[in-house]
Amino acid sequence: MAWSCTDTRHSTPTAQDIHVIARSMDVVGQNARYRFPEPPHSVVLQHLLERVDECVTTLGEYALVIADEVDGQAKHRTDLSSYRDVGTTGYRRRRLTRIVDTLHFAPSHASRLVQAADVIAFLYRRVFTHRETDERSRKTKVSMWKRLEPRVHHELCWFPSPDAGQLHLWGQDVR
Repeated sequence: MAWSCTDTRHSTPTAQDIHVIARSMDVVGQNARYRFPEPPHSVVLQHLLERVDECVTTLGEYALVIADEVDGQAKHRTDLSSYRDVGTTGYRRRRLTRIVDTLHFAPSHASRLVQAADVIAFLYRRVFTHRETDERSRKTKVSMWKRLEPRVHHELCWFPSPDAGQLHLWGQDVR
C-alpha cells in the first residue's frame, strides 16, 4: 500500500491527498509458472515502487517511502538502489527517478500512517481473497472498500499463471 501527500504544509495527509496503490500477487500461480521464483514480497514491492514512482511523476512530486518492518530490509534497499541506477525488471521496466533517499522501515505501532496502510492492506486482502459466509459481513467489507475506492490510484493482483493459480477465487464477494 502506498500514498503520497501532495501538500507539504500538512504533517499527515488529508483525505484529498491520499492516493492508494494496492498490489498483490498469486503465489500459487507464481510457483506453478517459475521453477525458481523470486520471493513474493520482493516481486510485489518492486511492482508497488514502480507504481509509486509513476504516480508521483504524474503529480510532479517526489516520494519518500516508509514501510512496515519486514525481514530483508537491506536487500530491499539495495533493490531500490538498483531500480534507480539500471531500472526494474519485467514487462514494465523503468528507472525509478522520483523516489527520494532510501526505503525507510518503521514499526507500525510507532507510525499512524503505517498503521493506516496496514488497515488498508488488511481490507484489500479481505475484500479480494476472502469469501464471506455471512451476508452482513460481505456487505460491510464491500461498503468499506467502496468508500475507499475514490482514493485508489491503482489496484492490481498479478496472476503469473492464470490456469494454474487462484484467479477463479479473486474478488468473488465483489463480483
